[in-house]
Amino acid sequence: MMNADTVNARARIPDSCCFVIFGVTGDLAHRLVIPALYNLAEANLLPEKFCVIGVTRTETQSKTLKTELMSGLEKFATRPVKQDVADKLFGCLTAIHADPNDPQSFDALKAELKRVSEDGGVTNHLFYLAVPPGAFKPISEALGKNGLLKESKGAWRRLVIEKPFGTDLQSARQLNADLIRLVNEHQIYRIDHYLGKETVQNILVLRFANGMFEPIWNRNHIDHIQITVAETLDVGRRGSFYEETGALRDMVPNHLFQLMALVSMEPPSRFDAHSVRSEKGEALAAIQLQSESEALRNSVRGQYLAGRIGDRQVGYYRQTKDVSPDSTIETYAALKLTIDNWRWAGVPFYLRTGKALAAKRTEVAIRFKQAPFSMFRTTEVERLSQNYLVIGIEPTEGVTLQFNTKVPGPQVTIDGVEMKFKYKDYFRASPNTGYETLLYDCMIGDNILFQRADGVEAGWAAVQPFLDAWKKAGAKGLAMYQAGTDGPEEAHELLERDGRRWRAIIGD
Repeated sequence: MMNADTVNARARIPDSCCFVIFGVTGDLAHRLVIPALYNLAEANLLPEKFCVIGVTRTETQSKTLKTELMSGLEKFATRPVKQDVADKLFGCLTAIHADPNDPQSFDALKAELKRVSEDGGVTNHLFYLAVPPGAFKPISEALGKNGLLKESKGAWRRLVIEKPFGTDLQSARQLNADLIRLVNEHQIYRIDHYLGKETVQNILVLRFANGMFEPIWNRNHIDHIQITVAETLDVGRRGSFYEETGALRDMVPNHLFQLMALVSMEPPSRFDAHSVRSEKGEALAAIQLQSESEALRNSVRGQYLAGRIGDRQVGYYRQTKDVSPDSTIETYAALKLTIDNWRWAGVPFYLRTGKALAAKRTEVAIRFKQAPFSMFRTTEVERLSQNYLVIGIEPTEGVTLQFNTKVPGPQVTIDGVEMKFKYKDYFRASPNTGYETLLYDCMIGDNILFQRADGVEAGWAAVQPFLDAWKKAGAKGLAMYQAGTDGPEEAHELLERDGRRWRAIIGD
């Protein structure tokens, strides 16, 4: 078993920097950002000179903020908290009050950054916007007006922005244009936590570092590809957010399209941010744009009804707090897409995501074409296993290969078997949040795992016809499904009319 922490010990240590967190008192900072920074500190992957500034909307004392963050760390940490490591992380924690609606309130932040630079020699600044999407622009503009985003004398400035990046194609383009007026593209880190998962990053290695896969990674050998992000959680207390967003906006242009891009991209000329992001953007730009009528035919949107998931009773989506009783917002979305290029011509990509489903599962399943089986005429076709390469991302990280083999005995009898590789069986690594790699990359200036403007806009362009078609259709075509199932029956019909079927959503 390989110890991943030993490998991390040889990693590059980031430049000294000041990590400024907007929304430091929010759920994201408490659950993920601070625990991830703690894990990096414990692994000795933070710079020696490292300061955290927490920006709050109300006046807060630094001592009070430290107590709150420490309490959150103890609650959400992925490993036992060592007091000496926590003390080092929060050693120079400072709380600063700043409100983007009051640009002058940023004077205090500017003064604190100047003090840290002059007294501590920390000249690099990373601004993490762990805030609602509506605050991205005003905060960025306030930083820009105060000269806090300007790079000079070898000191870098980086802006980290959470998803969702826009709500449609027009808003994504506008947000990109607004940001580019303030900073250069290389300073923007559009973060998607899915790309922090080891198995997602391993897609590139699996494809391009193994000579057995790339030669058959094309339309000549692949029948279709399924990408699934299934959740057992219902909407819960996020009714207001979901009524504005829905499953398509929430998951497809970011999470699912990032997986799709990694699976479908051409081999980059070299393994660097520019090359990889260019190929990912090309793959997304090659998604065939559909008319609204085609979008309706090649999609299913659903909404969950009451049901049981394990021992938990789930109520109707429409009875959720802040949800309209006649809501037509989808909690489930399934799409059929095609990529219009030489490698993937004629190969459908089936994407699905949903809330309150039978099991939590995120996977990419590559279905290879069926081999001619005329020599095995006595074998029932149903006994032949479909040849799948399945990349499991959640809850189990690993790779599974399905193939056929002979059953022991005097007769030639065939049955399907699986060959499984699980990360936890081979690599010994400390539990993490999934944000560690992304935050580390932000600090060392490697944006290979972050979306670029062209990729963001290409993704929104591909889903825009579905957004428009569903909005016009209203309640017509909205399929209902019982919580705790695989989703609406109409989603199965989407594949069945092509002579295919979804992989079952089952727990490990």
